[in-house]
Amino acid sequence: MAQALFSDLVINGELVPHAAVAAEVQNHNAPKGKPGIAWRKAAQAVAIRTLLLQEARRRGMNATPAERSTGRFESPEEALIQGLLEADISVDTPTEEAIRAEWARDPSRFRAPPLWEVSHILIACDPQDEAERSAALVRAQQLITNASVDARSFARTARENSDCGSAASGGALGQLRPGDTVPEFEAVLRLLDAETVTREPVLTGYGWHIIRMDAKAEGAVLPFDRVRGAISTALEKAAWSQAAKQLVDGLVASARITGVNMAPIGDSAASHVS
Repeated sequence: MAQALFSDLVINGELVPHAAVAAEVQNHNAPKGKPGIAWRKAAQAVAIRTLLLQEARRRGMNATPAERSTGRFESPEEALIQGLLEADISVDTPTEEAIRAEWARDPSRFRAPPLWEVSHILIACDPQDEAERSAALVRAQQLITNASVDARSFARTARENSDCGSAASGGALGQLRPGDTVPEFEAVLRLLDAETVTREPVLTGYGWHIIRMDAKAEGAVLPFDRVRGAISTALEKAAWSQAAKQLVDGLVASARITGVNMAPIGDSAASHVS
């Protein structure tokens, strides 16, 4: 079906199998009902990797696959691309002046992790089961009004309805920090004000949650010495990404590419070579 919908991807005369693009599609998001955007992003990523491999081979480069983790090695293609990047990209360690200037732009960006005191009501369901998910959503929506009145009402509603073990304590989860919950839950905590309840239920792999932020404390601004290393690393990574983008842009500009528009969609070129 992909062959009927999308043109052949050809890079400098080399035909890239549709299967290679299809395998890459799973790594790219696209609006619902617009699979063509995901395919284009995947085709761009595959095109960039193909260009890097072609360049490495043109130079006659050889590379030995490195062990990334215990028992897991790079593929020969990954090793070639990494070798090319190492040969072409060299970034200087940020100067003390650059690090201090980045910190001084807005020291309030560098804080200790926030602390959230949270309660929730869980209406459990299998998110993959549409009927079960819909029924649980209706039930959760019916509970929000009562749960939103005040802390006492929330706790009572949790004790009577929540499918989580925290129901016994009125839904209280205690104090949480970033990383303590699943991403969907944490994303809400970052936006929810103290003493407020989510206006709509929040779906995670466990089901629908009604979340109350009982109290929150922003992390204290950290002194320069505590964040110097992190700032230096971030600046070095940004410089590397910019250099990688320049390398890719140069290869794209001089290449003959058919089957995909290489104009950016939103992903940076460096994301395809890191």
